Amino acid sequence: MSKRHPVISVTGSSGAGTSTVKNTFDQIFRREGIKSVAIVGDAFHRYNRSDMKVENETRLAAGNHSFSHFSYEANELAELANVFKTYGETGAGKTRTYVHNNAEAKVAGVPSGEFTKWADFEDGTDMLFYEGLHGAVSTDQFKIADNADLKIGVVPVINLEWIQKLHRDKSERGYSTEAVTDVMLRRMDAYVKCIVPQFSNTDINFQRVPVVDTSNPFVARSIPTADESLVVIRFANPRGIDFPYLTSMINGSWMSRANSIVIPGGKMDLAMQLILTPLILRLKENARRA
Repeated sequence: MSKRHPVISVTGSSGAGTSTVKNTFDQIFRREGIKSVAIVGDAFHRYNRSDMKVENETRLAAGNHSFSHFSYEANELAELANVFKTYGETGAGKTRTYVHNNAEAKVAGVPSGEFTKWADFEDGTDMLFYEGLHGAVSTDQFKIADNADLKIGVVPVINLEWIQKLHRDKSERGYSTEAVTDVMLRRMDAYVKCIVPQFSNTDINFQRVPVVDTSNPFVARSIPTADESLVVIRFANPRGIDFPYLTSMINGSWMSRANSIVIPGGKMDLAMQLILTPLILRLKENARRA
């Protein structure tokens, strides 16, 4: 962790909604005049698409049916930990882009399924913002969480997460329901072992809970809307959080536990603005003093 060059990490599974949360952070950064550099977890995959396919087939032939992008060994986590640490110490670092589809390929100038070249961060940024799968990993080998100053978990209940992933991968990436389902099954072991433990390391978790029937996510015609959901917000350390202020400002909210507040799904952006803005400004002020 660093007072001079703060690192913010937003962690969630594929289809969890971390990109939506990034939009809220972008609004706060823009409004408060904070210059941030953003990196995504896909940049730290170990394999391009074709190499990942070969690696997966090799492991399947050896009896390993759980290897996926969720797995630690499928990612350059030592490199990610080093980026967090280096940025915290110097305000510098590097990243690249993984190109998901042909539309992105036209912009990036490299084929779909490949990485762009590593490039240095722009000079003079105030904060590093990470969004991806492994931003709060803490193991004997990888101490990524230790080098993040603010860690946010985005954790919809599993059926909702699956619905969101199915709709995204089918509409944006052209996959079939069967192909997406196969990926989810293959990832389940690493989801439990590599993704879930991170949500005990985060400072704040946002968990979206639908209030409509999602019992069979594989036939859901639409993603439950924000107004068809509640969001449970859990604080690892509730000290200093003004819960009476939050419940008064967020209509329809209530405290469910001493460290948790429940809000209507449509109020999530407002809640994030109210909760995260003072935390981000505190990081900025600490950096200025340092």
